[in-house]
Amino acid sequence: MIGFLIRRLANYVVLCLVATFLAFALASTTFDPVAVLEQRNPPPPAAVLDAKRAALHLDEPVPRRFLTWVGGVARGDFGQTVAERPVVDELPRRVGVSLRLFLVGVVLGVVFGVLLGVVSAIRQHKLSDHLATLVSFIVLSTPVFVLGTLLKQPAQSFNEVIGANYLQTLGESTPGFEGGWFASLGDRLRYSIVPTATIALGQIAFYSRYQRSAMLDVLGSDFLRTARAKGLTRRRALVKHGLRTALIPMATLFAFGFGLLVTGGTFTERIFGWYGMGDWLVVGVASQDANIVATVTLFIAVLVLVSGWLSDVLYAALDPRVRI
Repeated sequence: MIGFLIRRLANYVVLCLVATFLAFALASTTFDPVAVLEQRNPPPPAAVLDAKRAALHLDEPVPRRFLTWVGGVARGDFGQTVAERPVVDELPRRVGVSLRLFLVGVVLGVVFGVLLGVVSAIRQHKLSDHLATLVSFIVLSTPVFVLGTLLKQPAQSFNEVIGANYLQTLGESTPGFEGGWFASLGDRLRYSIVPTATIALGQIAFYSRYQRSAMLDVLGSDFLRTARAKGLTRRRALVKHGLRTALIPMATLFAFGFGLLVTGGTFTERIFGWYGMGDWLVVGVASQDANIVATVTLFIAVLVLVSGWLSDVLYAALDPRVRI
């Protein structure tokens, strides 16, 4: 099993570097940050533009620029933005914002999505199954920016009922808030409930449909009937054998679904004023900043790498055949 996981990790590292290089090369060949300066009236002198190109290494071949950037990343230096500020100064805050927003939402989405899918499969064609299917399809067909906006309404109604502005829908914490660790945690919780619910609802609807289908495939299987014939109760047979088998095809979906969620999380961050990595990607494209785009791409690739490797661990634990 250890050899299998090491091989998978090596593959992911290579894919991570390839994805980052492609993003860096595409941004470097299409972006022209100096063009923004050229559009000023009056335009800066040619010497100033040449100095800007040299400062941003725009006069170097793309492969050399990428190798220089990777060498800096190995030392903790992600280069400079177009505004000549170190990327690393902004990186920790942006990463923290995105992880706080998405990790909790994904965990809740996976846990409750799997539970809802299993229950729907076991109670196939019952009222609860039809209701779960209907609600899931409604959520899946609703764009995230619409879903987030809709969830703001019950949050405001809740605040009116309790007579306090408890559920916040803009920002990640109270500006200038001072207090201890526990008080700060409570303050951030008030700001995270609604955006986390937006993430979790979409994930629950998504995973529940796949888990229901996977569970239905094993409910009528021979090995499940054999387990019942050996004396196991229906519940124990479903949990010990049925659910374990049904989770195998879901392991990979969990991993790469998380990476795609972070990529598409720009709308959620913008709606609720959480300026994380998704929002930073938009800023990087708008400012034609290849270093920001490459940094965000590397972050997403590392997330996919880590989550993919963890899914391999789960896959190997669920299916002993892959350890051979």
